[in-house]
Amino acid sequence: MIVELARGMWTTLRALFFEKKVTVQYPEEKKPVKQRFRGRHVLHRYENGLEKCIGCSLCAAACPSDAIFVESAENTDEARYSPGERYASTYEINMLRCIYCGFCEDACPTEAITMGDNYELSFTARRDAIYTKEMLIVPVPEGGKPTPQVTPPGVYTRSVPEMKDPAD
Repeated sequence: MIVELARGMWTTLRALFFEKKVTVQYPEEKKPVKQRFRGRHVLHRYENGLEKCIGCSLCAAACPSDAIFVESAENTDEARYSPGERYASTYEINMLRCIYCGFCEDACPTEAITMGDNYELSFTARRDAIYTKEMLIVPVPEGGKPTPQVTPPGVYTRSVPEMKDPAD
């Protein structure tokens, strides 16, 4: 009995004084995440400012928890949001339903949606858990123009750009 008590006390004292501390002072100091971590979703843009999402709804079809809602609208040369014929006029993800499986980013033909490294997801109301397109899309890159853009006719003939082989 005394031996077990001494062994337990030694384990506690060793962890207290001799081992490296693992405590992170959150929120001032954020713990880095692994490369393949699946956090909050991010909708991407091209370098010229056009949205990568073409409103195909493949992410919504691949989502096993039915957390994604996509509504498409037609692009015109006077008001172009994406390079394709359509764009996502409404894009919503219910984060309370999302199981962070990554099927949405696997299904996307344009690599428009990815799962980022943001793990700070807290809600005070159920309505706050529905992330809209405006909350998910990245800002316009340097040198790009905001959407909608006016484009000359015939510039964008493909909705899905030529894809490269995956590097990972």
